[in-house]
Amino acid sequence: MIEQLLIVVLLTFLVVCTIGIIYLRDLLAAVILLGIYSLTAAGIFVVMDAVDVAFTEAAVGAGISTILLLGCLSHTEHVQKPQRHNNYWALGMVSVTGILLIYGTLDMPRYGEALSPANSHPDLAQRFINESAGETGVPNIVTSVLASYRGYDTLGETVVVFSAGIAVLALLGRKRRRVDDDENEDVTNPELASSASDKSDDRGTNV
Repeated sequence: MIEQLLIVVLLTFLVVCTIGIIYLRDLLAAVILLGIYSLTAAGIFVVMDAVDVAFTEAAVGAGISTILLLGCLSHTEHVQKPQRHNNYWALGMVSVTGILLIYGTLDMPRYGEALSPANSHPDLAQRFINESAGETGVPNIVTSVLASYRGYDTLGETVVVFSAGIAVLALLGRKRRRVDDDENEDVTNPELASSASDKSDDRGTNV
């Protein structure tokens, strides 16, 4: 009963964070709320005894993703510009997708149900407990499942995070090269250099 109440409270907090992210115009505050959202989701996974998923959500969602967003935000404005068009079409698509996802979960067994396929399969749990160490060479059962039995899924998640990091670093490096090129052009162009010196002289005279 206490766990269900805690999950409901955390889910309500997730909804509040989501509404705040949508309506905030300050991008820095929105990024911070995204990190809080991920930490709250990780807390929900811990309450549901999915500690491995909680670690992933905390490391990727609240850690790496927040760092990447802050890195991108350092090269842009912190306040979102007013939109000149509405997003009703996007809102409709998101609503339809959410309804379909909820509809797809109606046939799923209840959380922790003893008769669910994962818990009622006669050989699945016993195989993981008794044979995972010999089949995979990994003594930890959870690690053997993540790194071996569902290794392709874990590899896909790693590729997604790695690609996102490379993309952000490429964008930051492109911005840095553009600034360096502008500075070198100012130095090599005598007209720009003379105009810059004249402006500095005028400023010094005015002072």
